[in-house]
Amino acid sequence: MSVKKFDVIIIGAGASGLFCAMTAGKRGKSVLVLDHANKVGKKILMSGGGKCNFTNYEILPSHFLSHNPHFVKSALSRYTQWDFLAMVGEHNIAWQEREHGQLFCENSASDIVQMLLTECEKYGVIVQLNSQIDDIKSVDNPFKLKVSPKKMQKPATFFTDLTCKSLVVATGGLSIPTMGASGFGYQVAQTFGHKINPTSAGLVPFTFSDAMHDAFSNMAGISVDVVLFNDKISFSMPVLFTHRGLSGPASLQLSNYWQMSEPIFMDLFPNFDVKNTLLTAKKSSPKKQLNTIIQELSAQLNKPLPKKLLQYIDELMIKKILTNSQIEIANIKNDTLIAIAEQLNAWQLKPSGTEGYRTAEVTRGGVDTADVSSKTMESTLQPNLYFIGEVLDVTGWLGGYNFAWAWASGFVCGESV
Repeated sequence: MSVKKFDVIIIGAGASGLFCAMTAGKRGKSVLVLDHANKVGKKILMSGGGKCNFTNYEILPSHFLSHNPHFVKSALSRYTQWDFLAMVGEHNIAWQEREHGQLFCENSASDIVQMLLTECEKYGVIVQLNSQIDDIKSVDNPFKLKVSPKKMQKPATFFTDLTCKSLVVATGGLSIPTMGASGFGYQVAQTFGHKINPTSAGLVPFTFSDAMHDAFSNMAGISVDVVLFNDKISFSMPVLFTHRGLSGPASLQLSNYWQMSEPIFMDLFPNFDVKNTLLTAKKSSPKKQLNTIIQELSAQLNKPLPKKLLQYIDELMIKKILTNSQIEIANIKNDTLIAIAEQLNAWQLKPSGTEGYRTAEVTRGGVDTADVSSKTMESTLQPNLYFIGEVLDVTGWLGGYNFAWAWASGFVCGESV
């Protein structure tokens, strides 16, 4: 069988891979995109509840984690959220803004996938699915690839013996293995001498195995506006109690900054100094019962605490410190009030773990950026080998940041291959 030659072969038909393909195709390069899945952009299609949170109004380097926090700066400055919004506008895709500057499709995430495919088709990019890569070699360049079809019957046109000048790894990370995620990109990187920084599940719910598991399970489905924090960072967002632990935006965000065995803290009364409130109430309303004061404080929140949570606070959190919460506040020692206030403003929790890659939105860690050019995404160890998107040691916050990285890294790579 004859060998098919391309200027660029991209492994991975996800967000970064497709964006790189259309960018390179626009420059007149012959481009082939390979993917083992039976459909392109699976992660795009399921993201944002099927609406795809495709970027954010505010994209800053501080919204990304990496062993080298400066690595993202060049790409993000060269392809911005405004550039992507302009493209969305050109394709007449309706979108909407939600809280924290998050931008979503108004209709469906499939609008974004179709936009990328339309651009790829316009510039002659070929996308070949159900492709299993059996071998990759580079002998004085070009790269040589052997590919076999994953299905018993292959299409009439299916490229099996390939060469290319530039090879782009856009395989993503390990999150959501049911959608085909694998460590293949890391294997390719290691083949060419790249170091892989330790990987773990990111943007993922916390789980609990102690008494908190039962408590949270009893409150499953309740969403509360809190500040969730540790000694590194804090997030003022909702948490969602689940049958397994804690989910919701604040939990997912903090999971990126959490390591096993570390505690986390929850402020149930954001913007209220509970210690000051209780000590002041002791002087001004000495005959009020403690539980009444806490209920009144809850009523002042933008979103009052649900009854089940107030009941938990009363029965378990407070009664651990104070036998009876229905006692008049005048009869409670100041030290005891301060201890209760600390529980309410900084409730210490110790997750037993996370739900892992099964539900994680991203993978922390990945290909070490020390051996990758921040301007082109090209390997400094192997000429004409590139890494883009989630396979790199770059992890964005929840809120459209990981897609912003996919577009930016795909763009600068597509401009360079």
